[in-house]
Amino acid sequence: MLTGLHIAVIGGDARQLEVIRKLTELDAKVTLIGFEQLDSGFTSASKELIADADFKDLDAILLPVPGTNNEGVVDTIFSNEKVVLTKEILDSTPSHCTIYSGISNSYLDSIVTASNRKLVKLFERDDVAIYNSIPTVEGTIMMVIQHTEYTIHNSKVAVLGLGRTGMSVARTFHSLGAKVKVGARKSEHIARIVEMGLEAFEFKNIEEALKDVDVVINTVPVQIVTASVISRLQPHALIIDLASKPGGTDFRYAEKRGIKALLAPGLPGIVAPKTAGQIIGNVLTQLLKVDLDKRKEQPK
Repeated sequence: MLTGLHIAVIGGDARQLEVIRKLTELDAKVTLIGFEQLDSGFTSASKELIADADFKDLDAILLPVPGTNNEGVVDTIFSNEKVVLTKEILDSTPSHCTIYSGISNSYLDSIVTASNRKLVKLFERDDVAIYNSIPTVEGTIMMVIQHTEYTIHNSKVAVLGLGRTGMSVARTFHSLGAKVKVGARKSEHIARIVEMGLEAFEFKNIEEALKDVDVVINTVPVQIVTASVISRLQPHALIIDLASKPGGTDFRYAEKRGIKALLAPGLPGIVAPKTAGQIIGNVLTQLLKVDLDKRKEQPK
């Protein structure tokens, strides 16, 4: 149980609803900011505008998966209010208040550091990323089916990156009968790709490796599918970029060349928000419980 903990959930999409449900079931006190248009009844949670909210007794703040943008604005699909997370807000919280976010950026890092608060990036955890790769893979399959005129079976698919998502994507497309090649930078990743029975290539050879593929699936969060790479793709090739915004593809050049390129960083929240929310909620509540137990053990 999370009895005695006060948590502010600030903004987010349908995934947050599962998290809120989990928190209220475990008897946490929950304040919702950026949810005034939400019809779902969380009778034990209170709704506040950010200008009216009192942060002085918060134990934790939960942000959406993207955190904030570079101006501190938080996505709020259940509100028309512009919600901005500032250093002043964090300064008004207790010193033990922890901020939870899926990922972060320079803005969020800077205000958390300046306020001397703790930031937990949930999507940097192996458990969250691996569980989350399941709906990501399902969504990727859906997009490939929707945007191609050929079967996945026997198509040539290139996966860029062998991180937690890349490995799941490569393994699943291989099991569906695609001819999969995987690009990586580290020698140990090259070895793992070969061990998985897939074709491996180094990023330095990416232009040659991608010239004959039907589908490119990128998971690398830096621009790796450059104009030079795109210029050598087949005209019918499809690019699906799963990396966080702005992705790793030169979308401007892809459009100019007539290559369909889709940025899809939040697939779990689109194709399976209930499951994706449960993944976040289960891990978050475990972390909150550990934090609560530690504070109970501290001498008063």
